[in-house]
Amino acid sequence: MKSILHNKETQLVESAMNTIIDEHIKLIHLIKYEEIAGLIPTITDAKHIFIMGAGRTGLMMKAAAMRLMHLGYEVHVVGETTAPAIMEGDVFIAGSGSGTTSGIVSAAETAKKVGAEVLCFTTNPSSALAQLAKHTVTIPAAQKQERDTAVSKQYAGSLFEQSLLLVFDALIQTLWELDGSTASELWKRHANME
Repeated sequence: MKSILHNKETQLVESAMNTIIDEHIKLIHLIKYEEIAGLIPTITDAKHIFIMGAGRTGLMMKAAAMRLMHLGYEVHVVGETTAPAIMEGDVFIAGSGSGTTSGIVSAAETAKKVGAEVLCFTTNPSSALAQLAKHTVTIPAAQKQERDTAVSKQYAGSLFEQSLLLVFDALIQTLWELDGSTASELWKRHANME
């Protein structure tokens, strides 16, 4: 009995992995890559970069902040105790599936008010956050409130959150190629107190 159950569980895990990968393969053909490339000049010209997201999206944005730091950018995660004030010449990069998360929209308003540029990743290009942004990357995934299994069979905003990590990693890879630094140079900035 135990081996039959184990076999069923194994098949379910494999099926889940295939579902997730299939959704990403479908999604990568819908992404507008020029939207991602459009972020590059603003990022490379930034004095400081401020990153923000909430919940699981926030975790993906923190991963992006780490990689930007490895590339040599001055990066701060909004809400961390060491984050300074945002100022003119800085860039605020937000991730929000809905584009309506109040704290993120408020932070974008503050950034814009002081003369910083706003960039965002969202599923909703007509959202309040997108309206404040100089550049918006639209990730065509279901919002967490939607239950549309035609878009994603995964729970809540999982497809958006996973895609956000992949899209930002593609951006990081591109910035790295344009920069020309070696992996050894980046490694010098890797955490050495873990």
